[in-house]
Amino acid sequence: MMRRAVVAAGFAVAIALCAGGGLIEPARSQGRTRLLPEGGRVAVRLTAEERARIGVVTARLAPQPHKVEILAYGSVLDPARITDLANSYAGAVAALRTARARAEVSAGALRRARSLGPTVVAGAQRETVEGSVHTDEAAVAAAESQVRTLAATAQQEWGPVLGRAIVERAPLVTRLIERADLLVQVTLPSGEALRAPPATAFAEVPPQSERVTMRFVSPATRADQRIQGVSYYYLVGGDGGLLPGDLLPGMSVQAFLTSPQESVGIAVPESAVVHWQGRAWIYRGVGDEAFVRHPLKPEAAISADRTVVDDLGGETDIVVTGPQAVLTEELKGQVRASGDADDD
Repeated sequence: MMRRAVVAAGFAVAIALCAGGGLIEPARSQGRTRLLPEGGRVAVRLTAEERARIGVVTARLAPQPHKVEILAYGSVLDPARITDLANSYAGAVAALRTARARAEVSAGALRRARSLGPTVVAGAQRETVEGSVHTDEAAVAAAESQVRTLAATAQQEWGPVLGRAIVERAPLVTRLIERADLLVQVTLPSGEALRAPPATAFAEVPPQSERVTMRFVSPATRADQRIQGVSYYYLVGGDGGLLPGDLLPGMSVQAFLTSPQESVGIAVPESAVVHWQGRAWIYRGVGDEAFVRHPLKPEAAISADRTVVDDLGGETDIVVTGPQAVLTEELKGQVRASGDADDD
């Protein structure tokens, strides 16, 4: 009896929806839920008062072009090698200065010995001074070679930007050594390429997957053997909202780089997405205070930490906050519908 009463009550709604005909069966209403005949979708009716009470917020969004973000793979690099190179270069420069100072002293002694002549300085003493001069000149040449070798090694291992910063002990390297900043190697998926990498990118920091800003440094000088894609060096630091311990050398992160490509659709925030039965969904408006669950494509484009939905048509009301509460109402309605069916 209850099911027949519900069907009779919903028959008028089905006729109203069937403006051009074609509806085979009426919509079935179960409290706040209403089973739509198109594909068996369940619409959840929530008044403005009900939405406010359970924390559901909607927004009317329109399709727009959005810059597509490429999902890349980030690896936090250990700065130990940069530290070793910087310290080795500083030590080599100090050794060169010492060698040059000794060479200047011995060269001065030789000049004095020659000016005094053989009557004052014995031949053996003069030969000893000349030997010291040659030894000190060789030490200077060796020290200069070591400085050049370390500078070239820094450039070869880290590229011209980081290599020059190591040689000059620039703030870029000082902050890496002090771990005020961290160096992240960002690798694009195999086959992807960017004409010019963006000046800023984003990394999702575990465990809450919060986004932090990364600053471009230079193209990487080596590939990530696990991915074999084009790589870049980016900096991430505490001034971008990163706390000590959030990232450590050796950690892997997801990185997002903005590409020149665009995708037209409605960009929905993460707060609008609800996960159910192994899929991601959003709730969109389908009528007067009614919302239906809509699946997100697994390959949907990402833009500015939002999912671009390209199959909604024009402007659409989207549940941007509280989709889990709407899902709860939908499941409650399905339970009530199942109970009513058992009463028949």
